[in-house]
Amino acid sequence: MSSLLKYRYVAQTHVGLKRKVNEDSILALPDHDIWLVSDGMGGHQAGDYASRLIADAVATMPLGLDPAAKMHTLRERIQDAHRAIQAEAENRGAGTIGATVVALILANGHFVGIWAGDSRIYRLRNGQIEMLTSDHSAVAEFVLAGKMSWDEADQHPQSNAISRAVGVGDDLELDKVRGEVIAGDRFLICSDGLTKYATFSMLENTLSNAPLETVGEQLMQIALSGGGADNISLIVVDAL
Repeated sequence: MSSLLKYRYVAQTHVGLKRKVNEDSILALPDHDIWLVSDGMGGHQAGDYASRLIADAVATMPLGLDPAAKMHTLRERIQDAHRAIQAEAENRGAGTIGATVVALILANGHFVGIWAGDSRIYRLRNGQIEMLTSDHSAVAEFVLAGKMSWDEADQHPQSNAISRAVGVGDDLELDKVRGEVIAGDRFLICSDGLTKYATFSMLENTLSNAPLETVGEQLMQIALSGGGADNISLIVVDAL
């Protein structure tokens, strides 16, 4: 029965090889079956503040919520963070402060992904990888129009120009994707510090062949070997 699925995960974040501060935040809430990655923007003492505020807001969700209430509360907490980040940016007079967010909820044999920005969720099923989210970025429009692949978009000079983030703009629109989960599914939640260096085929190969105990390190090594110019964050969740 799909509702009896169990989940195992690994979660890792790394400052990378070029940055002094890790502006990414990761959050694993196995008691809620929620996993989250947030990638801060706005420079030292701003991006890290924004991403951590999002993670902290979600971390205080109450236990025991039914799946619908859990999704509703998650969205509310991200919206609360959106307003708090805006208020902090105004207090600092520091221009734009913000962060991407991507969260995966698993419940009753289904998944829900909620996101804003270019942090991503992938699913590996039967040895094939699928990107479940779609970046909120200028280059994403080229991909959706069939003009380039996501791998090509990740190498585009404008790949960092995101069009949506928590803390940026008056109203925050969070996108959502949902679907079924079956035993053997493997989810990857990550920041663009990984996907700048890991093509679909690299991700598919690593996720297909590495056990949970080493898959995080192997993915991290792809980004570090490629240059590690950004912070790198990833969570891998296996459905059993």
